Amino acid sequence: LQLVESGGGSMQPGGSLTLSCASRLSVDFAAIGWFRQAPGKEREGGACVGGSGGWKNYADAVKDRFTISRDNAKNTVYLQMDRLKLEDTAVYYCAACTVEDGMIVKNFGPWGQGTQVTVSS
Repeated sequence: LQLVESGGGSMQPGGSLTLSCASRLSVDFAAIGWFRQAPGKEREGGACVGGSGGWKNYADAVKDRFTISRDNAKNTVYLQMDRLKLEDTAVYYCAACTVEDGMIVKNFGPWGQGTQVTVSS
């Protein structure tokens, strides 16, 4: 499972960005999620979407602001980020995901190179 993230950039607080996670091969068999790692902090799961797109899970920090979706015809998973906050600044990664003890964690496969999101005024 090889996923490539894109779409990061710089944005002011309150703005929006959409990240993309693309695969050359079909990934409709796997739940795919978005994770992030802020400077000096551990990587954390933010959102996870089931293989068909019907099931979604969000971390409290991004719930009601971020929306995860997928287009299996394009082998792509998206993260729509609205009402961005300073604390959303991080490198964002996508990977196969699952939920353990209420937390979104990586299920299998390698990490990609990530895409940087910087929120600043």
